[in-house]
Amino acid sequence: MVNVALQGGGAHGAFTWGVLDSLLADGRIAFEAISGTSAGAMNAVVVANGLMENGPDGARQALKDFWQAVSREAAKSPIQRSPINTLTGDWGLDTSPGYLLFDHLTRLVSPYQLNPFNHNPLKDLLEAQIDFDRLARCDKIKLFVSATNVHTGRVRVFTCNEISADVVMASACLPLMFHAVEIDGAPYWDGGYMGNPVLFPFFDSCASSDVILVQINPIERLTTPRTAREILDRMNEIAFNGSLLKELRAIEFVARLIDQGKLDPTDYRQVLLHRIEPGAEMLALSASSKLNAEWAFLVHLRDIGREVASAWLEENFDSIGTESSVDIRALFEG
Repeated sequence: MVNVALQGGGAHGAFTWGVLDSLLADGRIAFEAISGTSAGAMNAVVVANGLMENGPDGARQALKDFWQAVSREAAKSPIQRSPINTLTGDWGLDTSPGYLLFDHLTRLVSPYQLNPFNHNPLKDLLEAQIDFDRLARCDKIKLFVSATNVHTGRVRVFTCNEISADVVMASACLPLMFHAVEIDGAPYWDGGYMGNPVLFPFFDSCASSDVILVQINPIERLTTPRTAREILDRMNEIAFNGSLLKELRAIEFVARLIDQGKLDPTDYRQVLLHRIEPGAEMLALSASSKLNAEWAFLVHLRDIGREVASAWLEENFDSIGTESSVDIRALFEG
């Protein structure tokens, strides 16, 4: 039994689809809880909905159905790869006229001006794919979805009986692209600002000490961004990893104090952290590819996720329940 933490990352969330598909197909690992933000939140609620319907097989089918629906909806968008990108095999949108226009407008005009009626087909897609009434009664898995309160700057974590299409949309609400989502009278933006994803709910609400972090946004890059878009993309990666690194630092600090005998292990939990992350192939993708939801690209990312997760299981399965399979300190030092 493990807890799973899912980062956001737009269409790159299809990598997480592949990871989850591999873990569910393997059958040796059961999920006690999932924490998700943005695309991670979408994957999380889809898995929970599928588990309620037909166990692990239902979750795998629900993930496939969801990402297929995302691809069908994206095909209607004017934001598509240019012939140049297609011919060169580049999955990015950096030469797409539709993307370039949209990217430029979002830097000049707010979503309240650009989309005054707040039309967002993704919400309709979520409501069509997920039975939120059934999700509220979910007894197969614990679910945590995070969003950032615009007024207070604090994270709010929603649990199964609180989660709606609006909550998932709030968790994925990039403020330059979408209207803030109002829930219980408060406006919310993307949960990634304050938790990408949040880990702390596992410690109070779950029996398992194992956390598998499925990470999409790289903590480290070895090149210095030069162009305005590259600089902005790297700024976003750093911002969306900031809260996660703080939680990892706290986990490592508590573990060190327990090992030194300064904290009572009956009062403080030793967290066993594991990480599944994409390799060089995904690191090479441009940030614009996060808006590319072509089916061929999503399947490509899924297959990378499957392969990476299978290799991770082969190498690290025996660590589950025993020890962390990643050096936590190395993630935030340097």
